[in-house]
Amino acid sequence: MLLMTLVLVALVAGSLAWALPRAGAATTLRSTPTGQNATARTPSQDAFHDQMRKLWEDHVTWTRLAIVTFADGSPGFPATAERLLSNQVDIGDAIKPFFGDSAGDRLTGLLHDHITIAVEILQAAKDGDTSAFDRASARWYANANDIADFLAAANPRFWPDDVMRMDMKTHLDQTLAEAAAELHGQYASSVLQYEAVHAHILAMADMLSDGIIGRFRSAFH
Repeated sequence: MLLMTLVLVALVAGSLAWALPRAGAATTLRSTPTGQNATARTPSQDAFHDQMRKLWEDHVTWTRLAIVTFADGSPGFPATAERLLSNQVDIGDAIKPFFGDSAGDRLTGLLHDHITIAVEILQAAKDGDTSAFDRASARWYANANDIADFLAAANPRFWPDDVMRMDMKTHLDQTLAEAAAELHGQYASSVLQYEAVHAHILAMADMLSDGIIGRFRSAFH
């Protein structure tokens, strides 16, 4: 248990030191649409931009509630986890009009694994099982690369693979630090880390919506 504690505390410290500036920078760089006529969105483009933000904001909000209820041993955890998993379906459905049903289902499947592996990590951390924690973490980061590669392949001009991989890594690093702080009763640090998670995911959502709007301009009137 002591070894697991040291590992998680180190992750919190390292992620806080690195991820917070990253989140702020990302928000600044992506606060407006990319490409030609970047500052002028149509009403339908604005609506889609806001929809994408809502979906990814739900992702980190329900993830936070899942972390908190899991750490507390709350009977509300299963209902929270179920709502979190339904969000992954919503995100996959959001890209179907542009990339097709198969692509949307594939993204949902990858995001479903993203959540279920995260629960394994939480359980291993809570149990103090270092081996299980390391195995699940390796699978989690591999899954993040799969998500990044999938998105990059779908829209390489607007979602370069190296950028998507870095953004997914940042998301995982920040979420892991948030969970570690919560599990160890470091509640102020957990709240602070959630703020970084929230800022970064909104920047990611903007990049995703900008990429779809940029590629499929004729779909927006």
